[in-house]
Amino acid sequence: MAKTQDFSAIMKDMMGAFPVDTSAMDNAFKTTASLNEKLAAVSVSAAEKSAELSTAWAKDTLAKFADFAKVKAEPADYAKAMSDMATASAEAASEHVASFAEIAKKVQMDTAELMMAAGKSASEEAQTAVKKATTEATSAVKKAAAK
Repeated sequence: MAKTQDFSAIMKDMMGAFPVDTSAMDNAFKTTASLNEKLAAVSVSAAEKSAELSTAWAKDTLAKFADFAKVKAEPADYAKAMSDMATASAEAASEHVASFAEIAKKVQMDTAELMMAAGKSASEEAQTAVKKATTEATSAVKKAAAK
């Protein structure tokens, strides 16, 4: 009967001839984790600023409503109070929306900076890893050919 060949020794020899350097993967993981930490910091900062702005806007609106809700001497005063509140609310909305836009603009700029820096770093790391892998593979091929 024919006996099947044991490929485990062949695979072991082949894998030994082409060593894998896991430090590149370790570095990629660390770089990714660092980038994620920085992006999270940008997000948390923006969320904090947005929450503060929302709180200030709500307090401002409630204060204006408290003035609006006070008893007036004349019926015409109610119309004036409503008009004043609507005007003040529109102005506040404009200011607060502009503030939200500034927060968004800062997040966008910070994120773009981080991504550009990460791209540059990743490119440099990839170039180094490819050079190292090429050198090691060439060396392994030469050793295998010499046998």
